[in-house]
Amino acid sequence: MVFWFWTVSHVSPTRRDGRPEILHVVHHADYAAGHGAPRPDRGTFRFDKYYLVMEELRTSGAPITEHAPQPMPREWLEAVHCPDYVDQVFRAEVPRDKERRIGFPVTPAITSRVRHTNGGTWLAAQLARQHGYAANSAAGSHHALHDTGAGYCVFNDLAVTANRLIAEAHAARVLIVDLDVHQGDGTASLTAGREDIFTLSLHAEKNFPVRKARSSRDVGLPDGVDDDGYMEALTRHLPQVFAEFAPDFELYQAGVDPHGDDKLGRLALTDAGLALRDRFIIGESRRRGVPVASALGGGYGDDPRIVAARHAASMLTMAEANSAFPTPTSTK
Repeated sequence: MVFWFWTVSHVSPTRRDGRPEILHVVHHADYAAGHGAPRPDRGTFRFDKYYLVMEELRTSGAPITEHAPQPMPREWLEAVHCPDYVDQVFRAEVPRDKERRIGFPVTPAITSRVRHTNGGTWLAAQLARQHGYAANSAAGSHHALHDTGAGYCVFNDLAVTANRLIAEAHAARVLIVDLDVHQGDGTASLTAGREDIFTLSLHAEKNFPVRKARSSRDVGLPDGVDDDGYMEALTRHLPQVFAEFAPDFELYQAGVDPHGDDKLGRLALTDAGLALRDRFIIGESRRRGVPVASALGGGYGDDPRIVAARHAASMLTMAEANSAFPTPTSTK
């Protein structure tokens, strides 16, 4: 199946600081669910975060190239999720108990949104194969399970994209690194038992979900872990996973909710700590020749622009780190 997309370049020869890296970022107008989508009745999820992220990127001075995805094909979603549940979402007739688990009603606007956000992670993966790193400016929906969504997640773009990369022979072994403050229970559940997909989750042990799934490797962190403690854990576990699993592609759930000011976090990372985390992820992956596609993940607060700025800074940090490595010479 051919998967088409559109590209828009925000041409700027260099960043304001003179560095010439380019961020390839996937975005679609439906990410903000601006056409009739409801605001959640409760909780801290904000759809406006997604267009604010793009505003931050567009005004950053960095040369970025925007790519708009096509909606994820139904059969690709059904390869991972229960077809009956996929049908409920496509018809926007999700039972109320499942909508409560998701955290908002599934309207036709939400159906279009989640098809595009899932298509966005797939497109980011294709762009990463060309450029070494690319970002989806949404998704990272790691709580979605086989027959229901949960925790503001409808379909699990990480599991769907990993499955499709392998099915299309674009990768043989996919590593999913989940550094959201919440455990990626849906991703772990959907990929359990697969020898060709490895899930690594570093998360706040006492945070949502209360009942954890079993990732390939879980690193549950105590409340209040700071930059040094977080990096001690990450630098110990990630190289071990690379040595033992030897992936040829990486999907990175780059949630910024480990930040100490995050409304739903229980950790204490600073802006500098998040940047150190993201540079380490790119460095460890790209020096081994492994492309990385990131998904936005969690980030919550009363001021969505502050949260959006953290997400934008994360993507720009990774693009800068990627610029130190050669462009991949071939793709499968």
